[in-house]
Amino acid sequence: MTSQNSFGAHDTLQVGDHSYQMYRLDAVPGTEKLPYSLKVLAENLLRTEDGANITKDHILALANWDPSAEPSVEIQFTPARVIMQDFTGVPCVVDLATMREAVAALGGDPEKVNPLAPAELVIDHSVILDVFGTPDAFERNVELEYQRNGERYQFLRWGQGAFADFKVVPPGTGIVHQVNIEHLARVVFERDGVAYPDTCVGTDSHTTMENGLGVLGWGVGGIEAEAAMLGQPVSMLIPRVVGFKLTGEIQPGVTATDVVLTVTDMLRRHGVVGKFVEFYGKGVAEVPLANRATLGNMSPEFGSTCAIFPIDDETINYLRLTGRSDEQLALVEAYAKAQGMWHNPDREPVFSEYLELDLSTVVPSIAGPKRPQDRILLSESKVAFRKDIHNYVEENLPAPHTQLDEAIEESFPASDPVKLSFADDGAADLRPSAANGSHGRPTKPVLVSSADRGEFYLDHGAVAVAGITSCTNTSNPSVMIGAALLAKKAVEKGLSSKPWVKTNMAPGSQVVTDYYNKAGLWPYLEKLGFYLGGYGCTTCIGNTGPLPEEISAAVNDNDLAVTAVLSGNRNFEGRISPDVKMNYLASPPLVIAYAIAGTMDFDFETEPLGTDTDGNPVFLRDIWPSATEIEDTIASSINREMFTASYADVFKGDERWRNLPTPEGNTFAWDDASTYVRKAPYFDGMGLEPEPVSDIAGARVMALLGDSVTTDHISPAGSIKRGTPAADYLEANGVDPKDFNSLGSRRGNHEVMIRGTFANIRLQNRVLDTIGLEGTQGGYTRDFTQDGGPKEFIYTACENYQKAGIPLVVLGGKEYGSGSSRDWAAKGTTLLGVKAVITESFERIHRSNLIGMGVIPLQFPAGENAKTLGLDGTETFDIVGIEELNTGKTPKTVHVTATKLDGAKVEFDAVVRIDTPGEADYYRNGGILQFVLRNMLKA
Repeated sequence: MTSQNSFGAHDTLQVGDHSYQMYRLDAVPGTEKLPYSLKVLAENLLRTEDGANITKDHILALANWDPSAEPSVEIQFTPARVIMQDFTGVPCVVDLATMREAVAALGGDPEKVNPLAPAELVIDHSVILDVFGTPDAFERNVELEYQRNGERYQFLRWGQGAFADFKVVPPGTGIVHQVNIEHLARVVFERDGVAYPDTCVGTDSHTTMENGLGVLGWGVGGIEAEAAMLGQPVSMLIPRVVGFKLTGEIQPGVTATDVVLTVTDMLRRHGVVGKFVEFYGKGVAEVPLANRATLGNMSPEFGSTCAIFPIDDETINYLRLTGRSDEQLALVEAYAKAQGMWHNPDREPVFSEYLELDLSTVVPSIAGPKRPQDRILLSESKVAFRKDIHNYVEENLPAPHTQLDEAIEESFPASDPVKLSFADDGAADLRPSAANGSHGRPTKPVLVSSADRGEFYLDHGAVAVAGITSCTNTSNPSVMIGAALLAKKAVEKGLSSKPWVKTNMAPGSQVVTDYYNKAGLWPYLEKLGFYLGGYGCTTCIGNTGPLPEEISAAVNDNDLAVTAVLSGNRNFEGRISPDVKMNYLASPPLVIAYAIAGTMDFDFETEPLGTDTDGNPVFLRDIWPSATEIEDTIASSINREMFTASYADVFKGDERWRNLPTPEGNTFAWDDASTYVRKAPYFDGMGLEPEPVSDIAGARVMALLGDSVTTDHISPAGSIKRGTPAADYLEANGVDPKDFNSLGSRRGNHEVMIRGTFANIRLQNRVLDTIGLEGTQGGYTRDFTQDGGPKEFIYTACENYQKAGIPLVVLGGKEYGSGSSRDWAAKGTTLLGVKAVITESFERIHRSNLIGMGVIPLQFPAGENAKTLGLDGTETFDIVGIEELNTGKTPKTVHVTATKLDGAKVEFDAVVRIDTPGEADYYRNGGILQFVLRNMLKA
């Protein structure tokens, strides 16, 4: 793309023997005052100015940015590249392959469907930790991964060959965001002789990890990412920027995880949804790059679009450590300084809002039991657990201050437990059956006998999963080395993990294994059960794998509220394991500590983890490594050669990958029998011109939902349970239950995914309250195509509604669609027949994705919600005013009439959350891909 260069900004940058073209910001007065993140956007507009989508006025609007103003000016941001993980990447490639056929069917050239911006996909979401705690866990898990996913991997290998500028990082390499910061990120990009800031959108919300390197980018839906790959800019409003000043230094015993949980808590309270967060101040220089990446990674947890650090010496040092070339280092430094993007601690930019954190005030913390922003001081974790446990067990339990363990011991002597014994076939024999209280909840601890793990009691709060996992922390040597040193000290004291804990270890890159080996720390981790299980995103996304059979049976047969502790970024209900109700985020060292403690009902300050070989009590403080120990180990065990060796042939893959049969041809040969990859339906019957949008009449409520319904509640994810619509479909197509794999792994098959949408085991659809099924969890609704509107699977009911020609709406509360950038949360919504979603508020990515799939997002009037309006989900809805979009205008509100079963009407004006003209174009076309495809054909 050639810029119109209205400001004469085009210039040459000489760096050593190399000469680069660039677009100088100082050619536009006012840009020198902008925060770092907005300077990146300003350069983006300068370079892509075309006089139509991006004009001189847009550039001036950014240069004259008013930090106090509410966002109102729309700009078009063109990212330098796109990054994907395989769960979200496979449907992107499916859609691109389908678009090639759609273009050909409409008389166009299918070769035009090709990435115009470099796209890289890292296969990291498919490994499941079926095997743990054994020396061969990694090999066995990888073998199972290929058995389950060979068909998908063949498809991706085809895509890598069929599409230009599309590369795939094979399985077993690492987690996408860690691979990104350690190898793929350029910081300053060079293409066709032009140097410019590396900007990158990704199909995973934690793409913001790259913000720690000064790379501006964030998570988008797969739909939006596909459009970006095809050269479609990202439509956005010039944002408010929150300046976050860092001062002081982290105190001994405090980790980067503690800092990020504190920042998450602060920013959630402050409110940063839709805003940029930018770190500044003299304290920035004291924040190691790995800690910056950890902070950037958690941006979705506090709701901001990004959480970025400027470029400085620490950036250059990290690029050097991770093996970037000397030429690249020189380019990054020279370019940043020439553009005024190099961090100046003495200059304080003007921001829209200000926050400050003295790092010396941060104390050890965890977060849970179901949201990353629910921070708990480690010193108060036992008290907090005892308050929260009552939300997960019978309501008639004693008051929150009751000490659970003492109360149980007083009431039920250990000599008379409920005992589970296991025969050779693994079947549970629960005796006596009368020992169970109402609703299956045990009235005493459960004694479990296991041939592998011995005999032990399980109770509420038991740590069933301890996972060192996730890009958030496994990219950070300080916490990973800290965990391993803690393990070493624990083993030397004679401590061990509890036998009921599933110990998962899945680093984000092979470099972690290299420095663990060099430091001689692997044996100690393994002694505690933390054997290498895989390089990928595992426990954090629900790829925890099954709990040991006897543990799972004890938990489910006795309705135990057990816990997971993981070093991840997500702990939403139903996410980590279907057997685990309460999930806590913690630093890697604390994951080790909780594996040893074995329960959340534990106070590390006053209770010993065990006794040493001399019988002396051992407390957490006795085995916690000092900052000096961690720093010395890092200095002696991590070097540049580890990174250059690990990433030398990063796209080559192992023998398994190289030996996969690869389909050929520029269009894909779809297999109608495939249960993994099927041609997408989004372009079926599409014409060259879009049909006019229409008002909605006679719609039924598919779901009435509460606050903080996440994309995890909506999007298909996790395991596939027998007896569900997705399982029934697979079995009908000849798939054995043992080969179901996960819903995420089958994202390339819309037939599976639509059946798993709104099917989360923790979803509570309040439409069911109207027939006395309050508190029902799972993917159910009322089907009003049947007499009386009985309870039915959501998929089955939606299928019936579609056959009857009845449109659907969803009613929600606050923060609807928070969580990961899951395109299937929107794709599944539209394929189920939902035409509108009406909520109190939306999270950014999901609202955008709904529009991208042709679903209109609406908000209740300020201060109103379904409850205050008296809506219970039995109404039929008419929505008038949508057709104004056909005139080229976007209405501020539309009129909603909800008619109750008795004929009474509730009327209100809903706010239309189509926020930009670009989004209106997408909606008018039935979705973003249809818009791109039609423009492609017109061109």
